[in-house]
Amino acid sequence: MRKNIPNIITLLNLFCGCCALVGIFNGWALWVFVCLLLAGLADFADGLVARMLKVHSPLGKELDSLADMVSFGVVPGFMYFSLLGGLDINYTSNFWLPYLGFLVTLFSCYRLAKFNLDERQTDDFIGLATPSSTMFTTGLYLIHHNNTLGLGDWVSHPYFLIPTILILSYLLISELRMFSFKFKSFRWQGNAFRYALIVAAILQMIFLKEAAFSFIILTYIIFAFFDSFWKE
Repeated sequence: MRKNIPNIITLLNLFCGCCALVGIFNGWALWVFVCLLLAGLADFADGLVARMLKVHSPLGKELDSLADMVSFGVVPGFMYFSLLGGLDINYTSNFWLPYLGFLVTLFSCYRLAKFNLDERQTDDFIGLATPSSTMFTTGLYLIHHNNTLGLGDWVSHPYFLIPTILILSYLLISELRMFSFKFKSFRWQGNAFRYALIVAAILQMIFLKEAAFSFIILTYIIFAFFDSFWKE
Protein backbone atom coordinates (compact mmCIF):
# COMPACT_ATOMS: atom_id res chain seq x y z
CA MET A 1 0.00 0.00 0.00
CA ARG A 2 2.80 2.43 0.89
CA LYS A 3 4.31 2.34 -2.59
CA ASN A 4 0.97 3.40 -4.10
CA ILE A 5 0.55 6.55 -1.98
CA PRO A 6 2.55 8.79 -4.39
CA ASN A 7 0.57 7.38 -7.32
CA ILE A 8 -2.70 8.19 -5.58
CA ILE A 9 -1.52 11.78 -5.12
CA THR A 10 -0.56 11.90 -8.81
CA LEU A 11 -4.06 10.74 -9.73
CA LEU A 12 -5.47 13.56 -7.58
CA ASN A 13 -3.48 15.92 -9.82
CA LEU A 14 -5.20 14.36 -12.84
CA PHE A 15 -8.63 14.54 -11.17
CA CYS A 16 -8.16 18.24 -10.40
CA GLY A 17 -7.15 18.86 -14.01
CA CYS A 18 -10.34 17.20 -15.21
CA CYS A 19 -12.37 19.33 -12.80
CA ALA A 20 -10.62 22.45 -14.11
CA LEU A 21 -11.77 21.55 -17.63
CA VAL A 22 -15.37 21.41 -16.39
CA GLY A 23 -14.87 24.82 -14.81
CA ILE A 24 -13.58 26.35 -18.06
CA PHE A 25 -16.50 24.92 -20.01
CA ASN A 26 -18.92 26.54 -17.54
CA GLY A 27 -16.99 29.79 -17.06
CA TRP A 28 -16.26 29.20 -13.37
CA ALA A 29 -13.02 31.15 -13.10
CA LEU A 30 -12.55 30.73 -9.35
CA TRP A 31 -13.25 26.99 -9.61
CA VAL A 32 -10.61 26.70 -12.34
CA PHE A 33 -8.07 28.52 -10.20
CA VAL A 34 -8.73 26.35 -7.13
CA CYS A 35 -8.56 23.13 -9.15
CA LEU A 36 -5.26 24.11 -10.75
CA LEU A 37 -3.85 25.19 -7.40
CA LEU A 38 -4.70 21.77 -5.97
CA ALA A 39 -3.28 20.09 -9.08
CA GLY A 40 -0.03 22.00 -8.61
CA LEU A 41 0.17 21.05 -4.95
CA ALA A 42 -0.43 17.40 -5.82
CA ASP A 43 2.22 17.57 -8.54
CA PHE A 44 4.71 18.86 -5.99
CA ALA A 45 3.60 16.48 -3.23
CA ASP A 46 3.78 13.20 -5.15
CA GLY A 47 7.52 13.48 -5.70
CA LEU A 48 8.11 14.73 -2.16
CA VAL A 49 6.14 11.85 -0.64
CA ALA A 50 7.90 9.35 -2.91
CA ARG A 51 11.27 10.58 -1.66
CA MET A 52 10.12 10.51 1.97
CA LEU A 53 8.79 6.97 1.65
CA LYS A 54 11.74 5.94 -0.56
CA VAL A 55 9.46 4.45 -3.16
CA HIS A 56 10.29 5.11 -6.81
CA SER A 57 8.95 3.27 -9.83
CA PRO A 58 8.79 3.65 -13.62
CA LEU A 59 5.00 3.53 -13.27
CA GLY A 60 5.02 6.60 -11.03
CA LYS A 61 7.11 8.54 -13.55
CA GLU A 62 4.73 7.68 -16.38
CA LEU A 63 1.66 8.51 -14.30
CA ASP A 64 3.16 11.86 -13.39
CA SER A 65 3.67 12.80 -17.04
CA LEU A 66 0.18 11.67 -18.02
CA ALA A 67 -1.43 13.63 -15.19
CA ASP A 68 0.66 16.71 -16.04
CA MET A 69 -0.41 16.40 -19.67
CA VAL A 70 -4.02 16.98 -18.65
CA SER A 71 -3.57 19.52 -15.85
CA PHE A 72 -0.73 21.51 -17.42
CA GLY A 73 -1.18 20.69 -21.10
CA VAL A 74 -4.82 20.23 -22.05
CA VAL A 75 -6.15 22.73 -19.48
CA PRO A 76 -4.09 25.77 -20.59
CA GLY A 77 -4.83 24.95 -24.24
CA PHE A 78 -8.54 24.89 -23.44
CA MET A 79 -8.21 28.20 -21.57
CA TYR A 80 -6.74 29.81 -24.69
CA PHE A 81 -9.50 28.18 -26.75
CA SER A 82 -12.02 29.81 -24.40
CA LEU A 83 -10.28 33.21 -24.39
CA LEU A 84 -10.29 33.24 -28.20
CA GLY A 85 -14.08 32.74 -28.23
CA GLY A 86 -14.23 29.00 -28.80
CA LEU A 87 -17.00 28.51 -26.23
CA ASP A 88 -19.14 31.38 -27.53
CA ILE A 89 -22.03 29.82 -29.46
CA ASN A 90 -22.47 33.11 -31.33
CA TYR A 91 -18.84 33.20 -32.44
CA THR A 92 -18.75 33.12 -36.26
CA SER A 93 -15.68 35.15 -37.28
CA ASN A 94 -12.58 33.09 -38.06
CA PHE A 95 -14.05 29.91 -36.55
CA TRP A 96 -10.63 28.24 -36.75
CA LEU A 97 -8.87 30.88 -34.61
CA PRO A 98 -9.68 29.46 -31.12
CA TYR A 99 -8.13 26.13 -32.09
CA LEU A 100 -4.72 27.78 -32.23
CA GLY A 101 -4.88 27.74 -28.43
CA PHE A 102 -4.21 24.01 -28.54
CA LEU A 103 -0.71 24.67 -29.86
CA VAL A 104 0.21 25.06 -26.20
CA THR A 105 -1.22 21.59 -25.58
CA LEU A 106 0.83 20.08 -28.41
CA PHE A 107 4.08 21.71 -27.32
CA SER A 108 3.40 20.79 -23.68
CA CYS A 109 3.06 17.16 -24.75
CA TYR A 110 6.35 17.37 -26.64
CA ARG A 111 8.04 18.98 -23.67
CA LEU A 112 6.85 16.34 -21.19
CA ALA A 113 8.08 13.54 -23.45
CA LYS A 114 11.39 15.36 -23.90
CA PHE A 115 11.71 15.95 -20.15
CA ASN A 116 11.46 12.22 -19.42
CA LEU A 117 14.42 11.54 -21.70
CA ASP A 118 16.56 14.59 -20.92
CA GLU A 119 19.07 13.78 -18.19
CA ARG A 120 20.28 17.39 -18.01
CA GLN A 121 17.22 18.60 -16.11
CA THR A 122 18.14 17.44 -12.62
CA ASP A 123 18.83 20.75 -10.88
CA ASP A 124 17.40 23.28 -13.34
CA PHE A 125 14.94 23.20 -16.23
CA ILE A 126 15.70 23.39 -19.93
CA GLY A 127 12.82 25.39 -21.31
CA LEU A 128 9.71 26.57 -19.49
CA ALA A 129 8.11 23.94 -17.23
CA THR A 130 4.47 23.13 -17.97
CA PRO A 131 3.22 24.21 -14.49
CA SER A 132 4.81 27.64 -15.08
CA SER A 133 3.16 27.86 -18.49
CA THR A 134 -0.18 27.01 -16.88
CA MET A 135 0.31 29.56 -14.12
CA PHE A 136 0.90 32.28 -16.74
CA THR A 137 -2.20 31.22 -18.67
CA THR A 138 -4.33 31.05 -15.54
CA GLY A 139 -3.36 34.63 -14.77
CA LEU A 140 -4.62 35.74 -18.19
CA TYR A 141 -7.82 33.75 -17.70
CA LEU A 142 -8.49 35.41 -14.32
CA ILE A 143 -7.65 38.88 -15.67
CA HIS A 144 -10.21 38.37 -18.44
CA HIS A 145 -12.99 37.14 -16.15
CA ASN A 146 -12.42 39.76 -13.44
CA ASN A 147 -11.33 42.59 -15.76
CA THR A 148 -8.35 43.07 -13.46
CA LEU A 149 -6.68 46.47 -13.88
CA GLY A 150 -9.07 47.08 -16.77
CA LEU A 151 -7.17 44.56 -18.92
CA GLY A 152 -10.01 42.07 -19.41
CA ASP A 153 -10.68 42.79 -23.08
CA TRP A 154 -7.04 43.35 -23.90
CA VAL A 155 -5.81 39.93 -22.76
CA SER A 156 -8.50 38.18 -24.82
CA HIS A 157 -7.71 40.04 -28.04
CA PRO A 158 -6.29 37.81 -30.80
CA TYR A 159 -3.52 40.33 -31.51
CA PHE A 160 -2.25 39.71 -27.99
CA LEU A 161 -3.13 36.03 -27.56
CA ILE A 162 -1.76 34.62 -30.82
CA PRO A 163 1.79 35.96 -30.29
CA THR A 164 1.54 34.89 -26.64
CA ILE A 165 0.60 31.34 -27.64
CA LEU A 166 3.45 31.16 -30.16
CA ILE A 167 6.05 32.51 -27.74
CA LEU A 168 4.86 30.25 -24.93
CA SER A 169 4.93 27.22 -27.23
CA TYR A 170 8.49 28.02 -28.21
CA LEU A 171 9.61 28.52 -24.60
CA LEU A 172 8.22 25.12 -23.63
CA ILE A 173 10.69 23.33 -25.91
CA SER A 174 13.49 25.92 -26.00
CA GLU A 175 17.04 25.32 -24.80
CA LEU A 176 16.86 28.26 -22.39
CA ARG A 177 18.10 27.14 -19.00
CA MET A 178 15.62 28.18 -16.33
CA PHE A 179 16.50 27.94 -12.67
CA SER A 180 14.42 25.80 -10.35
CA PHE A 181 13.79 26.44 -6.65
CA LYS A 182 16.02 23.62 -5.48
CA PHE A 183 18.26 25.44 -3.02
CA LYS A 184 21.65 23.79 -2.54
CA SER A 185 22.41 26.43 0.08
CA PHE A 186 20.71 29.57 1.34
CA ARG A 187 23.60 31.89 0.53
CA TRP A 188 22.97 34.92 -1.66
CA GLN A 189 25.69 33.84 -4.06
CA GLY A 190 24.20 31.45 -6.58
CA ASN A 191 20.66 32.20 -5.41
CA ALA A 192 20.40 35.91 -6.20
CA PHE A 193 17.78 35.49 -8.92
CA ARG A 194 15.77 33.07 -6.77
CA TYR A 195 15.59 35.54 -3.89
CA ALA A 196 14.88 38.45 -6.24
CA LEU A 197 12.00 36.50 -7.80
CA ILE A 198 10.54 35.68 -4.38
CA VAL A 199 10.56 39.38 -3.43
CA ALA A 200 9.12 40.40 -6.81
CA ALA A 201 6.39 37.74 -6.53
CA ILE A 202 5.33 38.97 -3.08
CA LEU A 203 5.12 42.58 -4.27
CA GLN A 204 3.20 41.59 -7.39
CA MET A 205 0.72 39.54 -5.37
CA ILE A 206 0.09 42.56 -3.16
CA PHE A 207 -0.35 45.17 -5.88
CA LEU A 208 -1.51 43.27 -8.98
CA LYS A 209 -4.02 40.84 -7.44
CA GLU A 210 -4.79 37.92 -9.77
CA ALA A 211 -2.82 39.57 -12.57
CA ALA A 212 0.26 38.73 -10.52
CA PHE A 213 0.26 35.11 -11.70
CA SER A 214 1.09 36.11 -15.27
CA PHE A 215 3.52 38.81 -14.24
CA ILE A 216 5.37 36.47 -11.86
CA ILE A 217 6.04 34.02 -14.70
CA LEU A 218 7.02 36.86 -17.03
CA THR A 219 9.47 38.06 -14.39
CA TYR A 220 10.75 34.52 -13.95
CA ILE A 221 11.42 34.18 -17.68
CA ILE A 222 13.32 37.48 -17.75
CA PHE A 223 15.37 36.54 -14.68
CA ALA A 224 16.08 33.09 -16.14
CA PHE A 225 17.35 34.68 -19.34
CA PHE A 226 19.76 36.94 -17.47
CA ASP A 227 20.78 34.12 -15.13
CA SER A 228 21.57 31.87 -18.09
CA PHE A 229 23.46 34.68 -19.85
CA TRP A 230 25.40 35.49 -16.66
CA LYS A 231 26.50 31.86 -16.19
CA GLU A 232 27.78 31.71 -19.75
